[in-house]
Amino acid sequence: MRFSILCLTLALLLAALFAASLALGDVPVSWRALAAMLGGGSDVSPDARMIVVDLRLPRVLLGALVGMALAIAGTISIAIMRNPLAEPGVLGINGGAAVGAMVVIVVLRDPPVFLLQASGFFGALALAAAVYLLSWRGGTASLRIVLIGVGLSALTGAVTSLLAATGDLAAVQRAMIWLAGSVYDASLLKVERLLSWLILPAALTLALARELDLIAFGDGTAKSLGQPVERVRALMILLCTVISGAAVAVSGLIGFVGLLAPHIARRLAGPVHLRILPVAALVGACLVTAADLLGRLVIAPAQVPAGIVTGLLGAPFFIYLLWGRRHGRG
Repeated sequence: MRFSILCLTLALLLAALFAASLALGDVPVSWRALAAMLGGGSDVSPDARMIVVDLRLPRVLLGALVGMALAIAGTISIAIMRNPLAEPGVLGINGGAAVGAMVVIVVLRDPPVFLLQASGFFGALALAAAVYLLSWRGGTASLRIVLIGVGLSALTGAVTSLLAATGDLAAVQRAMIWLAGSVYDASLLKVERLLSWLILPAALTLALARELDLIAFGDGTAKSLGQPVERVRALMILLCTVISGAAVAVSGLIGFVGLLAPHIARRLAGPVHLRILPVAALVGACLVTAADLLGRLVIAPAQVPAGIVTGLLGAPFFIYLLWGRRHGRG
C-alpha cells in the first residue's frame, strides 16, 4: 500500500512538471488553453498549438525518458559495483559516447542527427566492453572494473580535449553543446527511437531485480545462494550500457541523474530492487524534466542545458555522499 502511494505521488509530481513544462517558457501558454489543447479542443490558436505540440511536448517526453533510463542504469551500476558512488560513467559509457560523438562532429563538422546518435551509442558500447575485458582475470571484480573504468574515462577525456583543441572552432562549439547535455532539439522521432531501445532492456532489468538484490550482497554470498555471478554481472553491464548509451546518444552527457535517483529511491522505497527500479525511474524522470524546465526559465530567453543544471544539483550531493562515507554513514 505504501509503495503504491509512493509511486502515485511521484507520478502526480511528474504530471505537474509535465504541465508546467508545456505551459511555461519564452512564450507562456495559459493553463486554460493548455487544458483545452490536451482535451482535444479546437478553439486554440495555431501558434499556441505549434509551441506546445511541436516544440515542448517532444522535449518533455524525451527528457522524461532520458531521466528514467539514466536512473535505471545508475541503479544497476550501484548494485553490481556495490559502491554507492558508482554510476554508469564508471563503466566508461559517458567517456566512450563523448569520444564517438566528438570524432564525428569534428571530422564531418555537420553530421546528420542519426549518425551523431549512432556514434555516441557505439562509442559507449565499445568502451564499456573494453572496461569489462580489461578487468577480466579469470573473472571480474567490482574494484577492478571501477579502477579500469576510471582510467579509461581519463583517457577518453584526454582524447576529447585533444579533439577540442585541434578541431574546427564551429564544430567544437557544437560538440561542447552536445557534451553539456540537453534535450533542446527533441522530436517525436527521437522519442519513438529511444522508447523502442529502452522497452526490452528495461523490462529485462525489472525481471532480474532479484539478481540485483543477490549480487549487491557480494560475490561470495551470491554464489552460495546459487547465482552465476559472472554471467549475471556481464548481463547487467550489457543492460546498463544499452540503457545508458541509448539515453546519452540522444541527449548528450546529463550527469549525476544516475547517482541521485537511485539513492533517493532507496531512501523512499527500501533496499529491494523490484521497488527501487520503478521509483528510481520516476525520480529520474522528475529530475531531468525539472532540470530542463529550470534551464529554460532561469536566464530566459537564453537556455541552460539540463546537464549543467543536474551537475549543479548533483555535485553537492556527491560531496555529501563522500562525507557520509568518511563518517561511517554511507
